Amino acid sequence: MKSNIIKLVLFVVIIVLGYMIYNSINQPLDFLKEKKHRDVEIVQRLKDIRSVQALYKNAKGKYTGSFDSLMQYIKEGEIPVVNVIPDPTDTTFTKTINDTLGYVKVIDTLFKHHQNFNLADLKIIPFSGGVPFEMGAGEIDRGGVKVSVFEVKAPFKVYLAGLDNQRILNLVAREEAIEKFPGLKVGSLTEPSTDGNWE
Repeated sequence: MKSNIIKLVLFVVIIVLGYMIYNSINQPLDFLKEKKHRDVEIVQRLKDIRSVQALYKNAKGKYTGSFDSLMQYIKEGEIPVVNVIPDPTDTTFTKTINDTLGYVKVIDTLFKHHQNFNLADLKIIPFSGGVPFEMGAGEIDRGGVKVSVFEVKAPFKVYLAGLDNQRILNLVAREEAIEKFPGLKVGSLTEPSTDGNWE
């Protein structure tokens, strides 16, 4: 009788330990898998914002730090359709003739392949429950030249909310220890760069 109870207790202990070992291996993998899934959507949104910012700068001469201005431009802005042909009088084949054929709407050009595109969602960080991206713009001096810059950020703490909090804190601490932004971002307010920190 006693040996049966001991066997039963040992069996329960083995099952509990097995579950704990499985969980300790599986939890980090699940976290990384979900982080990667979320990263993909955030990066795509940041790329979209970067594309609009580039067009906005071409049209207005500088980047904007306001999503309202950016969205207004997406709704009303137009991009020229230009036909570029070689200049027939140029024997060096370096000169071209640019002929503007017409204009197309920004929203029809950039977002025509996005399924179920909603303009209002552009400023919202996916998986955040409605938190907007942090966006800023300004000018910096580079060799006596004023350069327009912008930056758009999505912190880990915002878009990974709901996942294992300790793993998020570890991720943030690791990035801050090497003086990097703890999240995903595109552009910079201190450097003339439009690169994303995932590139």
